[in-house]
Amino acid sequence: MIETEGIIVNERSYSETSKIVDIITREYGVISCIAKGAKRLKSPLRSVTGKMTYAKFQILYKENKLSTLLEADSIVLFKNIQTDIEKISYAAFLLDLVGQVMKQYNNEEVYDLLVNALTKIDDGFDPLVITNIVELKCLDYLGVMPIIDRCSKCGRTTSICTISSRAGGYLCNNCRTNETIVDEKVIKLIRMFYYVDISKISKLDISDSIKNQINYFLDEYYEDYTGLYLKSKSFLNDINKIKEDVDE
Repeated sequence: MIETEGIIVNERSYSETSKIVDIITREYGVISCIAKGAKRLKSPLRSVTGKMTYAKFQILYKENKLSTLLEADSIVLFKNIQTDIEKISYAAFLLDLVGQVMKQYNNEEVYDLLVNALTKIDDGFDPLVITNIVELKCLDYLGVMPIIDRCSKCGRTTSICTISSRAGGYLCNNCRTNETIVDEKVIKLIRMFYYVDISKISKLDISDSIKNQINYFLDEYYEDYTGLYLKSKSFLNDINKIKEDVDE
């Protein structure tokens, strides 16, 4: 039996009374557990086996096999996320993304990245910016990090004018062909996103235009280089489209 901190990233029915939950943990990566009787109204597991539950779990652990969830004690409820459809959408995407990353690269830093990101979103920080920071950092763990310290074609470190998914990162004036020039702040912020410690962020003041340019690049880059298709991303895009239509 093990006791470990973790976050439930997925849940699915197993029988009329039980379900299987996938838990991201710091020490053991992603653990799939059967939660026996968790769907019963009086089960102590019922309230602590939903997606996004952040808790201390007691597990009868079987490496590379289906484990058994015995008990769970909630650590944080993420109440603000749970009551906001936009925040729920971003959180759901982050759970899916980090879950996929940890299946390929089990690392405590990835786990901490998820916990810190959800905490900041719950605290009211811009969910798009926090999500983009996580997306950029995850590219490093996936082994397809864009080049953001020099021109991706010639290696020049000066006169960087844009960033291109097709080129794999930054481009200087000499190497740029028909790529759209981005705002200088986009260039600076993408590097900042990669190096920043999310847990230490105390203020975010970024214009919608800059955020949209960064998000567009990351969406395009993920499509071109990662091979990941997450349904939660499509849902998130739909929510943002509805939000844009309402704002207009």
